[in-house]
Amino acid sequence: MSFKDLVLQGIPHELPAPYKYDPNVNHAPRRKDILNKKEKELALRNALRYFSQQQHAALLPEFKEELEKYGRIYMYRYKPTYKLYGRPVEEYPGKSSQAKAIMLMIQNNLDPAVAQHPEELITYGGNGAVFQNWAQYLLAMKYLAEMEDDQTLVIYSGHPMGLFPSHKNAPRVVVTNGMMIPNYSAPDDWEKFNALGVTQYGQMTAGSYMYIGPQGIVHGTTITVLNALRKIGKSQGEVALFLTSGLGGMSGAQPKAGNIAGCITVCAEVNPKAVETRHSQGWVDEVIKDIVELGTRVKEARENKETVSIAFLGNIVEVWEYFADNEIYVDLGSDQTSLHNPWAGGYYPAGIGFEEAKEMMSREPEKFREAVKESLRRQTEAINTHTTRGTYFFDYGNAFLLEASRAGAKIHRDGQGNFISSQAKQGEELTFAYPSYVQDIMGPMCFDYGFGPFRWVCASGKDEDLDKTDAIATRVLENILQEAPREIHSQLKDNIHWIKNAKKNKLVVGSKARILYADASGRIEIAAAFNKAIVQGEIGPVVLGRDHHDVSGTDSPYRETSNIYDGSRYTADMAIQNVIGDSFRGATWVSIHNGGGVGWGEVINGGFGMVLDGTKESDDRLRSMLFWDVNNGLARRSWARNEEAVFSVKRAMQQEPKLKITIPNMVKDSLFLDS
Repeated sequence: MSFKDLVLQGIPHELPAPYKYDPNVNHAPRRKDILNKKEKELALRNALRYFSQQQHAALLPEFKEELEKYGRIYMYRYKPTYKLYGRPVEEYPGKSSQAKAIMLMIQNNLDPAVAQHPEELITYGGNGAVFQNWAQYLLAMKYLAEMEDDQTLVIYSGHPMGLFPSHKNAPRVVVTNGMMIPNYSAPDDWEKFNALGVTQYGQMTAGSYMYIGPQGIVHGTTITVLNALRKIGKSQGEVALFLTSGLGGMSGAQPKAGNIAGCITVCAEVNPKAVETRHSQGWVDEVIKDIVELGTRVKEARENKETVSIAFLGNIVEVWEYFADNEIYVDLGSDQTSLHNPWAGGYYPAGIGFEEAKEMMSREPEKFREAVKESLRRQTEAINTHTTRGTYFFDYGNAFLLEASRAGAKIHRDGQGNFISSQAKQGEELTFAYPSYVQDIMGPMCFDYGFGPFRWVCASGKDEDLDKTDAIATRVLENILQEAPREIHSQLKDNIHWIKNAKKNKLVVGSKARILYADASGRIEIAAAFNKAIVQGEIGPVVLGRDHHDVSGTDSPYRETSNIYDGSRYTADMAIQNVIGDSFRGATWVSIHNGGGVGWGEVINGGFGMVLDGTKESDDRLRSMLFWDVNNGLARRSWARNEEAVFSVKRAMQQEPKLKITIPNMVKDSLFLDS
């Protein structure tokens, strides 16, 4: 059967050949054995409902083995035999060009060159899934291939509920992931209900079909590191050591970003396969396994004023401690292990080998949990030593501060500036010793001005189309810079520099995609220029999107909205309003998730995809939706009294007379001096 025939077939009527487990593939860790006997039976019943009764007897023991062995039912047997990657859009079967573009994006998320654990349908972050199992993938692709432009596919946490009549201006797909009743959003709730097959963790762009490989986070990390260097008085290319950890999905971008920012970057990673992948892809320059050799190499690089990225195959705690003991000065420090998922492979404790830790994780979960907590306490102690010597450390939105605090680490400061644990002053709201990068950098410098991660994918799959879109985006931003207020000059200049060097930096993994930071007017003008180029035959269709790590799409009190200080950072109205507004303003698909980079139950985030096809309808949709998608968040940030956002919404109202936003009246501090 051809690729198109296989897609249209959906779940095959005949049993496919048994699956052969490949130990050389980077598989997801074994999940916790959390279901009781009755719940395991329910999980099996839930899995079997995708298949005819004639196949149940054959599949039951197989699915039972998967559940016992891996903690999940992945239905490995049904993984497609064809290669998974984002094909040129015309190669997909179907009646709707928009649906074909969505199929492209789904397959790109599952491309082994892109996905962290492709066999388990996990794109990044250790548990950020596109679907829960392979039957869901097959069914979703079949529905998309059958879809017409007056239908909408509804997906509940990976499960394709079905095609529903709608209209051509409605989204083609509506996705929800992990939308639990609030009292059922603890970490073990995810373990339980995901094992039952009734919910999933879509991360941010994994379950939204908008992941573009590590390029997306390379850009954000580059902007973060450049601005962090500015905060310590250094400019791009000056010798500075950046120490961090994680080389998995999103974290794998860090060494590449460090190279672009001109640093010496050391990134520790315990998983040999992740190190090998990033080194083979050219995202990290060198691999070192010995801690003494690492120290020597860093000193050499500093003396020679090199820009170099080094992967240390080992635990980050060892590096922080060794550098402290040997007085190796760290300029910038952070961490991007998947601490939103600390007990199931997101963080590996020091002093325990990688394979041993994986075994302990599933066989002795409480022992593993205590080992993680002890490791976090050690890591924090070492970081505190470095920061007293001048290191600038920031939380990179991976829940490091939160989990270190929960582990009893001295990650807070008292009124005298001493490091203390949360247990030292129970019942009080304590201040973290270190800022979130959003509080210090991305919030006031980017999000409050409306700048966030705008991305696009050339659906033709052609390199020349990507080159042309790079040139279009550069031209648009340069034109905007000429008339832009000085408050946003640095943001525009950083992104012009980025896009001009994007091809040279070899950022593409998977689909022909690009990302840059832009505000509403920048996104609209770039998108409109793309649509014009499509109608003129210069390029093929383009898929627009963004990371959820943006101005409006995400409510996350320890990351995206950590610089909201009016008490509303724990609310999620903005993310919900965002996805509702996008859905009726022209998005091709919309998504809303419980959980993201900081963890299940810790964040609500929404996203979208929009297909540009060169039509007048596309032009109308992009102008309506992109304007809302940014300014919804600016209105909320302005109401929180963020001065940069007040500036931004006033500017937006000047640009669009129909926009009327409630502006806060500022209160003088002097009124409360005697309170």
